[in-house]
Order: sequence, then structure tokens, then C-alpha cells
Amino acid sequence: MLRLAAASLAGTAIEFYDFFVYGTAAALVLGPLFFPTFSPVAGTLAAFGTFGVGFVARPLGSILFGHFGDRRGRRPVLVASLLLTGASTVAVGCVPSYGSIGVAAPVLLLVLRFLQGLGLGGEWGGAVLLTAEHAPAGRRGLWSSFPQIGPAVGFLLANGVMLALSATLTDAQFAQWGWRVPFWVAGVLALGGLWLRSSLAESPRFLELDDHARVPLAEVVREHWRLVLLTAGALSVGYAVFYAVTTWSLAYGTERLGVSRTVMLTCIMAAVVVKGSLTPLVALLSDRYGRRTLCLLGCTAAALWMFPMVALLATGAPLLMFVGFLGALLAFVTMFAVVGAYLPELYEPRVRCTGAAVGYNLGGVLGGALTPVVATALAEHGGRVPWGVGAYLTGIALFSLGCFALLPETRPVGAVAAEPVAG
Repeated sequence: MLRLAAASLAGTAIEFYDFFVYGTAAALVLGPLFFPTFSPVAGTLAAFGTFGVGFVARPLGSILFGHFGDRRGRRPVLVASLLLTGASTVAVGCVPSYGSIGVAAPVLLLVLRFLQGLGLGGEWGGAVLLTAEHAPAGRRGLWSSFPQIGPAVGFLLANGVMLALSATLTDAQFAQWGWRVPFWVAGVLALGGLWLRSSLAESPRFLELDDHARVPLAEVVREHWRLVLLTAGALSVGYAVFYAVTTWSLAYGTERLGVSRTVMLTCIMAAVVVKGSLTPLVALLSDRYGRRTLCLLGCTAAALWMFPMVALLATGAPLLMFVGFLGALLAFVTMFAVVGAYLPELYEPRVRCTGAAVGYNLGGVLGGALTPVVATALAEHGGRVPWGVGAYLTGIALFSLGCFALLPETRPVGAVAAEPVAG
């Protein structure tokens, strides 16, 4: 289990590195380079728009890769998704700017971002299910949390590279070529991930299935549509909170508050370190107290903390911003540390790869794709403290709380694994 969990963690870290490095670049540099005819705010909005395309593609990737995951196995999905995401990320680093090829530059950016999202949409389902379906029932929450640490590691890698470049290069050097380096690094990471995944065993739960769904998506839509919508709505707050902290606040702090890139990245990364470190502990609590219980607690905390978070951000003081980010990410991790076990337990094994991944990634469309764009627009028309952003995030948290309240508990009782209880 430790070897399998480590390989899953490494794989998701690499894939999310690819995804996050684009978000950081969108907040810092892509607007002026690829949308130079726009005003600074409009350029940032356009860059965040291409960022959102990746989220729109993720459910499509879940459908595509989920079909093969339910029909052919979880393991092949991990290799194919990693190849697609890695190749498209390296290609982003090679796209000429608007000044070189004109409108073709943002079009290419858009296409490659779509391919990134397509690959990541398949990654989560394969990695989480391979771990969850190998794990013993009484510790499924703990072992399934390892792939959930991957996003934190990927984020730290992406922003660590950006931070190092930002601190050592001049603004002109960073804008000219420095921002491309993290995208090229993705190629090396992808090769390492393929090596790690080459020897993983197929999920025993998949191998036990005698009857595979012919068209998994059709079965999910026909028999589990309500569950997909509820899980998507429930998870939308996690995406909204995470990308408000890691993407929108980065742009807001540097552009509106005049805080340096280095300070903003350091504050955000420090909060993400704490979040990632606590993921296994929170997941272990879900094995004892229940998945749904932790999700309801985290969602409530998010609803209560959004206004304090934007107020602390608006101070521009590093320590206060860190406290605001940390509170938000602690609420986030209380929910997302357990979903690696929770979502697979909600769906029956024959359509689990499709159902769990589609629900998870639809939540990304609702919460992740829109949040940087909406928050930027709301902050532009507000005062120094962006209360509108706080209201928007609080509203999403309350909506998600209602969705979580309608979902059942799935934690296994004793040593016997609870197979799906909802549909």
C-alpha cells in the first residue's frame, strides 16, 4: 500500500503541477503577453478565461478516460492521462507571444489548456480509484488521501519554480523567457511519473468484476444523475476556495495592492504546506468519524471564514494574509482530504471511474473555472476590501453545504467495506 500510495501521490503531483503552473502564469504574466491590446484588468480576465477552459475540459476528460477506466482498467488511464497532460504543458512553454504571431498565440494557448484539462480529468479518477480499491476498508480514508496530497505538492513545485525565477530574474527576463521554464520542466516530471507508474498492479476490485458497463456514461446518467449533481455541487466550494487563494488572490495582491510576487507566492505556499501536511490526519479522522461529517464541518468553516479572509488579504500585510489563506485552506482540506475515499464509496464499482470522476470534475467547473474571473470582476468594482468576493464565496459554501447534507454517509463499519449506498 505504501508503494502504491507513493506512486499515486507522485503522479497526481506531476499532473497538478502542470495544471497549477498555468494558473500562476495566468495571474502573473499571460495577460500582457497574449492579450496586449486589452487593459490590464481585461487582460487578466482574458488570461483567467483561458485558465477556466481547463476546468471545462476536465469533465470531458473524465468521460473519455472514465469509459476506458471502467471498461479496461484503472491502470491504463494513469499512463495515458499523464502523457497527454505532460505533452500539452511542455507545448504551452513553446507558444510564441502575441507580438510574434498575433491572434494565433491566444488560440494555441486555448487549445493546449483544453488538452491539459482533458488529461487531468482522467488522472484523478484513475489515481484515486487504484489506491482506494487496493486499500483495507478500515483505513481507506487514510490511504486514499495520498493522491489528495498530490495537488498540494504539485502546487508547491509549480510555485516554487516560479518563485525562484521571480526572485532571480528581472521583470523583463521573467516576461521574455523565464515564465516558460516551469512549463518545460513538466516534460522531465512526466517521464519520471511514467517510470513510477509502469509497474503498478491493476485494481483488485476491477479484476473481480464479471460484468463491465458497456457504456459507463449512459449508465451513470440513467441511474446516478442525482448523485453526480449532488457531488458536483458539494465539491464546488472546495475548488472556489482553493483557486480564490492560489490564483485570484495572487493577481489581486500584485496588481491592486502592490505586493511583490515573491511575498504573495511565499504567503500562499506557506499556507499550502500546512494544508498538505494535515491531509493524512484529516483523512484518518474520516475513518473514525465518517466522511460526510468531516465534509459538513469543512463546508461550514468555509462559509464562516470567507469574509475574514478577504479582509485579511486587503491589509497587504504578509502575516495577516497568511492567516487568511491558512484558515481558508484548513476549511478546504477538511473536505477534500476525504473525497478520495468518499466519492468511490458513493458509486458502484462498474461505473465508479466515470461517476466519481465526472462528479469531482464538474465541481471544478462550478467552483474553479468561474471563481478567478468572477472574483476579479467583483474586486474591480469594490473598495479596497473586496467584500463582494467574500459574499460570492460564502454563497458557494452555503450551496455546497446543502448538497453535502443530502448525501449519505459511506464510512465502512468495522472491517467490512461498505459498497455504494447511494445512487
